[in-house]
Amino acid sequence: MEFEKLQMIIAEVLSIDSEDVRPEMSFVDDLGADSLEIYQIIMGIEDSFDIVIDESMVESIETVEQVLQLIGERQAD
Repeated sequence: MEFEKLQMIIAEVLSIDSEDVRPEMSFVDDLGADSLEIYQIIMGIEDSFDIVIDESMVESIETVEQVLQLIGERQAD
């Protein structure tokens, strides 16, 4: 469930097909996201999942899987 919602957010920001987003993908290397797009993705995640992601953590996020783990951690809090 979370993954599908995350796929939609990423796909919308990057103007790609949601099916093209896989957990092992890097935002920069595989998906071609720039820093503004990553920020937009993070904002979409915060709104959709009702969580807060610290700016310091954003810099360390490289893959879709890392975001999924972070969502799981934040929702458990």
